[in-house]
Amino acid sequence: MANIWAVPLALSNFNIVVAFLGGFISLFGLVSYLLKENYYLSEALISLLIGVAFGPHGANFIRPDAYTECTTSGVTDVECADKRLGDITLNFSRLVLGVQLVLAGIQLPSKYLWREHKPLGLLLGPGMAFMWIATSLLVWGFAGTPSFLHALAVGACVTPTDPVLSAVIVKGKFADHNIPKELQNLIVAESGANDGLGYPFLFFALYLIKFVGSGATSGGGGEAMGLWFTYTWAYTILLSIIYGAVVGVLAKELLRWAVKRNYVDRESFLVSAISLALFVLGTCGLIGTDDVLACFIAGNAFTWDDWFRLETLDDSLQPTVDMLLNVTIFLWYGAYIPWTEFRHNTVIPIYRLIPLGIAVLLVRRLPWIWGMHRWIHQITGTHQALFVGFFGPIGVSAVFYLFITLEFIEKFMSDEDGNPRSDVKELGATVRIVVWFLVVCSVVVHGLSIPLGKIGYLAPRTISRVLTENSNGGNVYYGTAITTMSRWFSVAKDSEGQPVNNPAVLGSVIRTNNDGTLDPARPRSTPPSDANTPRIVWQDLEPIRRVRTDGSRRSNPLP
Repeated sequence: MANIWAVPLALSNFNIVVAFLGGFISLFGLVSYLLKENYYLSEALISLLIGVAFGPHGANFIRPDAYTECTTSGVTDVECADKRLGDITLNFSRLVLGVQLVLAGIQLPSKYLWREHKPLGLLLGPGMAFMWIATSLLVWGFAGTPSFLHALAVGACVTPTDPVLSAVIVKGKFADHNIPKELQNLIVAESGANDGLGYPFLFFALYLIKFVGSGATSGGGGEAMGLWFTYTWAYTILLSIIYGAVVGVLAKELLRWAVKRNYVDRESFLVSAISLALFVLGTCGLIGTDDVLACFIAGNAFTWDDWFRLETLDDSLQPTVDMLLNVTIFLWYGAYIPWTEFRHNTVIPIYRLIPLGIAVLLVRRLPWIWGMHRWIHQITGTHQALFVGFFGPIGVSAVFYLFITLEFIEKFMSDEDGNPRSDVKELGATVRIVVWFLVVCSVVVHGLSIPLGKIGYLAPRTISRVLTENSNGGNVYYGTAITTMSRWFSVAKDSEGQPVNNPAVLGSVIRTNNDGTLDPARPRSTPPSDANTPRIVWQDLEPIRRVRTDGSRRSNPLP
């Protein structure tokens, strides 16, 4: 019998994880602006490192293996735990991708996919094909896969660019000051569309391995190509595009109809994009089509006329959900990644794995974007071409295709006991180790590129200015940047020549011109072109919201 006077401690996994997650998000939130807008560090990199530090290889607060207790008969605990952890990671990645891609589709201007189909066609057609072949050749050379088809399967997993990590260069102060809006939209559209278009590249390799590989017992090239065209292209890709477009348009029209009749409150209106993502994700999963591509198409169709995008332009619910999902998924990745297998495995030694990661980041995308940039009007010069070519991150989408590959091997290339066919025994391990390692490389390299580049750019100037100050008796002139490891302050003066102690207005940092006068940074508010766009009047808000921007009063929620 338990002692009733004992302290009722309940150190369960749920309590530990919830407490840790809440504590980390709270602490991260206290310095989030400093880290993201001054240091230019991505929340993905920070969350991944925290996941490693507090996962099984660190403090062991996050214990993925403990969340998958298994009692299935005839299956070892290790095999059962691996299967359940794989299912959790796959579905978690699907959830994050689905929500992220609906939000990415909503970010794009009206009819963007139709108006910019030519540059997008180059990036999604030849661009993805070159990335696939280049990565596959590198994997074949460094990993020494028994067949080039195996390398094609690995290369297909990391061909799509990740929309979660791409947000580092299309959001925030760095993007506002350095990347034109047209180029930001192109990066968002490409990373959203090519996530779902990784299926044809992956299943081209998997079908050939099954029906043409050395261990194939039936079928042939004809059956492989028949499945590829009918199932992959027609059922998976084409159906998901049609389904996503239809659901997105219907959701938009139903929402507009409800808003006109004042049936919708503001909270439900804002959350409609998230609910759309969940609905498309679940229904596409039920019928086995491409839920990732369908989510992106649904999001873009949902705001095809720009109505929903403009109405939610200044609301923070979508970025908040976006941040929570990003932090949580990369915390999980940091705890789940098979770190020990990078050094101890039978498919590729670490001294080849590291050069492979470097080569993939340099060759996978950069040469092809640079070669095609003359035909992409959003990329206006060599510097932008090199920038866009380098920032093609590998992240959540690669993990998604990794588990799709493992699932295909288990279902269609293994016997009833789960033993893989003789020619694909090492394929699962190769895909798992190489893809996870490339994800880590991409998160670290792309997450540190901007802050390190900023330091490298400012360091020579800072040293020169410090030397100049010393040679002038230590005098510091207005407008001189004083660099520290944490942030770059500016000694500025206003238009009348008076020093300004705290050059910030409403959270927007005021920058200085070359002559030292103040130049406000671009405010994060409604763009001027959208300033006069009528907004919905919500019945539960103050009467002042019934006044239009031009001073006239609204008599109807919609213009």
